[in-house]
Amino acid sequence: MKKWHTLLFVPIFTLVSCGAPATAVEPTATDTPAIVYITATPEPATETPAFTPTSEVTDTPTTTATAEATGPIATVNKQAHCRYGPAVAYLHAADLFAGDKGTVRYRALYSNWLYVQFDKLSYSCWVAPSVVDLTGDISTLKKIEPDLLRIGSNMYGPPRNVQAARKDDEVTITWDQVEMTADDDRGYLIEAFVCQDGAYLWWTDSYPDQYETSYTVKDEAGCNAPSWGRLYTVEKHGFSESVEIPWPAP
Repeated sequence: MKKWHTLLFVPIFTLVSCGAPATAVEPTATDTPAIVYITATPEPATETPAFTPTSEVTDTPTTTATAEATGPIATVNKQAHCRYGPAVAYLHAADLFAGDKGTVRYRALYSNWLYVQFDKLSYSCWVAPSVVDLTGDISTLKKIEPDLLRIGSNMYGPPRNVQAARKDDEVTITWDQVEMTADDDRGYLIEAFVCQDGAYLWWTDSYPDQYETSYTVKDEAGCNAPSWGRLYTVEKHGFSESVEIPWPAP
């Protein structure tokens, strides 16, 4: 089945999870492409958890979270979700409830999400800033990317026969189905940068199951960096290694 997305561009705003309002993107240097952070769909507040974590998450670059960690404090202001990556496309990590507290440890490199060690959890996870109230300054925190290969273990491996074809301003990505059990199946994850209306967009999206194996996205000329993407298999234990999408130039 072909899934088609045209990402409507709203200047310098980020779409975030849990139906949250957009927040302004930090300005970039003049010698780098302007990046607008986008996730493909807002997250419903009543989403059913995708899975229960089976092992401690260790996707921090240098340190292990401890109860003694110090830094800005995040207090959850509504029922929400913590995830294994900084967008709604990533696996659900934990349910959050109003009043839950934690220490903000890092910021996301390509979105405005926050990496938080919540007091009630033995691992850290990512939240949208709109679902927490902050005490302290987060502006000096280091920006990181999640290391998805350190989250659990994936028994199925990456998708095979990944291809991409362009027709005018549309790129269609296809791959072979990865056969998973119904219990394990969490579909696929795409991370990409695409060019739309002159904006260089960080774009993520996910599939709910293994059976949809194509995706079409608008991608135009006009940005001063090339579009690119990578694809993962996702199952309840974690993410596979990624496969680079052979992105066709406009």
